[in-house]
Amino acid sequence: MKFFTKSRYALRVMIELARRPHNDNTPLKSIAQSQHISLKYLEQVIAPLSRAGLVKSERGSQGGYRLAMPPENCTAGDILRAVEGSLAPVDCLDPEAEACNFQKRCASLRFWSGLGDCIERYADSVTLRDLAALPGECCPPGL
Repeated sequence: MKFFTKSRYALRVMIELARRPHNDNTPLKSIAQSQHISLKYLEQVIAPLSRAGLVKSERGSQGGYRLAMPPENCTAGDILRAVEGSLAPVDCLDPEAEACNFQKRCASLRFWSGLGDCIERYADSVTLRDLAALPGECCPPGL
């Protein structure tokens, strides 16, 4: 299973915001430069994070983005769901997808369901605080 670039960037942006003082607003342009992400694409990454209530924005000369909650109250699962929607590994387990007619007799459904449970459990066990505490940059350019 692969996550889209938007998910990888969303984690990087949230880690960067978590490493900043809690009430400091960070301009999107500054995040775009430090993360080597185009401003246009970063706007597409930040929008679902904002809609999900994970970041707050403020306009004006001192404006920018900041976390909407302490980093220990936000999980990687929260971030990924905000950007991806469901973390289900197959469409038939996605609650928002159309119901699968084959589901009741599908031999592989138990496997996919178990894998989905593992993904959800792990993503929900790692907090933004945990990620921000890891050494290193939020993915150097080119990664």
